[in-house]
Amino acid sequence: MTERSVTEPLIVEFDVDTPAGHAFDLWTRRCAAWWPPRHTVSGDPASITFEPRPGGRIVERASNGDVHEWGEVLEWEPPVRLRYLWHLFFDRTEATEVEVTFTQVDERTTVRLEQRGWERLGAAGVQRRDRTHTAWAAITDSYARAIADVAGPSR
Repeated sequence: MTERSVTEPLIVEFDVDTPAGHAFDLWTRRCAAWWPPRHTVSGDPASITFEPRPGGRIVERASNGDVHEWGEVLEWEPPVRLRYLWHLFFDRTEATEVEVTFTQVDERTTVRLEQRGWERLGAAGVQRRDRTHTAWAAITDSYARAIADVAGPSR
């Protein structure tokens, strides 16, 4: 019997100067306001929607009306946790799993994103994880800037 190796998850963690409820809301309900267009299928999203329930779709609607599915919500626990299958730019059979947690301490929130399941992609898993890390860095930077813009200067 051969043992299947597990590829280390990709983890991105950072703090934002806002309560967890606002951080969760911006991530899920106002995603199109901060998600970089270059990290979308259309490059010109009219909306990005997380349907707020397990089994809900994550959908990009392009300005021209085209619809692109990015994933499926597995767990929806506002304002502390969200877990979903993720296949932006890939077929659903190549989906990984993303878990985002929002941990509030005083008026600040630690946002922790963990993407796992790379071993499902075989030999390509490690390379895709490394490329995806660069993408998440740009995406989470955009998110943190949006939080700062909405929340104003640091308190």
